[in-house]
Amino acid sequence: MVFAQQERKYIRHGNREYEKAKIDSVTVDTTKYQNAEVEYRKALDVDPNNWDAIYNLANSLLKQGKYHEAAKQYMAATGMYNPDKEQLAMAYHNLGNAHLLSNQLNEAIEAFKNSLRNNPSDYETKYNLAWAQDKLKQQQNQQQDQNQDKENPEQENKDKQQNQNQNQDQQEQEQDKQQQQQQEQQQQNQQEQQQQTQEQEQQISKEDALRILEALQNDEKEIQEKVQKQKVQPKKRTTQKDW
Repeated sequence: MVFAQQERKYIRHGNREYEKAKIDSVTVDTTKYQNAEVEYRKALDVDPNNWDAIYNLANSLLKQGKYHEAAKQYMAATGMYNPDKEQLAMAYHNLGNAHLLSNQLNEAIEAFKNSLRNNPSDYETKYNLAWAQDKLKQQQNQQQDQNQDKENPEQENKDKQQNQNQNQDQQEQEQDKQQQQQQEQQQQNQQEQQQQTQEQEQQISKEDALRILEALQNDEKEIQEKVQKQKVQPKKRTTQKDW
């Protein structure tokens, strides 16, 4: 009887400190929440299975930003053998909040669902569940976008390399085409030069032929003149004296 009274006294002291901290709506008075935590732990030293002490301790830890410690106490509150559905709904609801503040969205969603199983009409739990689900979807979409961003540089590098290869092939083709055109132009120039040389040679040969022909004609003319002279001149007779 004495222990029960002492236990309730500690819980009342803790609740008083907790309410004092809630009065300040501008800043969070963690000192008063710490004082409440101390009182709730004193109550649990008297009775470790006191559901109110465990649940209120979890609330004071949550207000101090000790989310993981708070989640452990909420889990302990849900695992006790004697809580009713309303108590379970409250513990699971705040467990969901602790996970939500730790950005453990999957755990938060599961806790809110368990809370609604025990109190399906609780509007605040429904709202928190929808918010957590929407937040999780946003994170998944963001993660998907990041994965795509990681894949895109690889694809961009592949496309860039492919474009470089195509540009290189095109440049090589242009160079080959230019070389071929240069070779064809050189061959054409050589052919024209050879043709011009042959024509010049042919022209020289004709000139030589004319000179030779003219020389032959001159020689023939001289020969004919000599022949004619020989015909005109009288032959000298040699007379022998007849002795």
